[in-house]
Amino acid sequence: MSGRSSPGDAALRCAAEQWLLWDKNPKTSAIVKQLVAEGNAGELQKYFGSRMEFGTAGLRAAMGAGISHMNDLTIIQTTQGFCRYLEKNFSDLKKRGVVIGFDARAHLSSGGSSKRFARLAANTFISQGVPVYLFSDITPTPFVPYTVTHLKLCAGIMVTASHNPKQDNGYKVYWENGAQIISPHDKGISQAIEENQEPWPQAWDDKLIDSSLLLHDPYAMVNKEYFKDIQKQCFHRNINKETNLKFVHTSVHGVGHKFVQLAFKAFDLSPPFAVPEQKDPDPEFPTVKYPNPEEGKGVLTLSFALAEKDGAKIILANDPDADRLAVAEKQESGEWKVFSGNELGALLGWWIFTCWKNHNRDTCAIKDVYMLSSTVSSKILRAIALKEGFHFEETLTGFKWMGNRAKQLMDQGKAVLFAFEEAIGYMCCPAVLDKDGVSAAVITAEMASFLATRNLSLSQQLKAVYDEYGFHITKASYFICHDPKVIQQLFDNLRNFDGKNTYPKSCGRFKVSGIRDLTTGYDSSQPDQKAILPTSKSSQMITFTFANGGVATMRTSGTEPKIKYYSELCAPPGNSDVEQLKKELDELVNALEKHFFQPEKNNLQRKTE
Repeated sequence: MSGRSSPGDAALRCAAEQWLLWDKNPKTSAIVKQLVAEGNAGELQKYFGSRMEFGTAGLRAAMGAGISHMNDLTIIQTTQGFCRYLEKNFSDLKKRGVVIGFDARAHLSSGGSSKRFARLAANTFISQGVPVYLFSDITPTPFVPYTVTHLKLCAGIMVTASHNPKQDNGYKVYWENGAQIISPHDKGISQAIEENQEPWPQAWDDKLIDSSLLLHDPYAMVNKEYFKDIQKQCFHRNINKETNLKFVHTSVHGVGHKFVQLAFKAFDLSPPFAVPEQKDPDPEFPTVKYPNPEEGKGVLTLSFALAEKDGAKIILANDPDADRLAVAEKQESGEWKVFSGNELGALLGWWIFTCWKNHNRDTCAIKDVYMLSSTVSSKILRAIALKEGFHFEETLTGFKWMGNRAKQLMDQGKAVLFAFEEAIGYMCCPAVLDKDGVSAAVITAEMASFLATRNLSLSQQLKAVYDEYGFHITKASYFICHDPKVIQQLFDNLRNFDGKNTYPKSCGRFKVSGIRDLTTGYDSSQPDQKAILPTSKSSQMITFTFANGGVATMRTSGTEPKIKYYSELCAPPGNSDVEQLKKELDELVNALEKHFFQPEKNNLQRKTE
């Protein structure tokens, strides 16, 4: 390298040269050859400084060269490790096999694409005698866990970066129970990846799989069986056939279009109008800044225009891998209301329970009924459960926890009707133990069609739910921070607020009445001051309860450089001064930002609309 070279520079060069011995992708190896020739330590650090971390969410990173990016070689290495780990855990792996699905992402400059990565992963397993059910075409993420359960496979892999920016890709892993992996599997797989980095002899020859008897295509079977299974959640076929309600659907340049059309057909609903500019998969996501319907109205601009043109009242928007759902409804004022994840969770929870109650006259059955939501989501399901007599449980953030808990309960003979998280993720059908934007879209459409026969809109029904079970006002947002040290310092300050090991006693004018820290395991509300929910030192998460009934959680994201916050004010039934509740919550959030986040001092970047 140019100039004086440090031991660190030598290690980087060594890692790059080792890479070049193994990498057979001409585009990524050309990038690395150039970096080595230029001797640019800073650039080499970016590509070879640290390997992508395999966590419970699998992998998520930008596509490109080197061990810190998603590319052919890192996919081969990851799959070799995963294969060895599965061999250790399943004596019948070579009988049962795995399923692999992929979305439509692609990255021209590095030659990477979800389909290419899926084929390389399939080749890795097949080279070891493991049967692979590889989807022949793009598929929604929920189809992978569905296939694991339906075919009783050992594991599933979905190659997707969901709603991340276009340069990213990911590798999401499901266990034999049909739920995303939880610890200690992530650590075991990570260790196995470290031990299996040299590509196996046939690793690069993915053409071999096309003639292999171990390769199966589950596409036709799953497309038939999945739509048969979700029809168990169809309760008003006659209303569906006759409704005049019109829907617009956007798949935001992702995979969802065809599958939502098929779901509507399965429920005997007229197909939704598809946003023409966004219905076909396009890895460039050309019409949106971020391909994430959770970001609000900016992603829905074209949907609003089509709905106005065709006289549609309701918009259904999936994220690019169709596991999330956003919903908007035209109000009497002519304005569009985009429902928050918590609001749609309240509506779907009410609807799914109402449908269950109408079809289960046995009053004793309710003792075996459960609903779940994550700890940062609205507590509206808890309020409904208390009044109606079923069980509600909260889990840690993320569907990996809800999916695994749902499976445990189902194995005990319980009925898990619904689970949701505020990040517009909904599990409405027990055939998929993960969030599913396809089934959620069609069930929302049936709910809206039913309400229309009662001259009720979704917004009016949401108010009725809050009138009956108590208003739950929520507000969530985030700050962007690319410096892990700043994030660590921010949370350390909260844990040592008025001297060592003291948390804040107030936030502006709001008195703190309770603290739960799921990073350290502290919970002031428990007799032994130990948290009941599992704790994780690798991520930051503190929940503050306030004397006014407010709750606020601050946490780091596992997949993005964000510090997120979630706040909620719950009022008992009968308190209908919504504007006053909203004002109180706004003041609490302002105080949280000013005193706990300190964005100016910490140089945090606000969420932009």
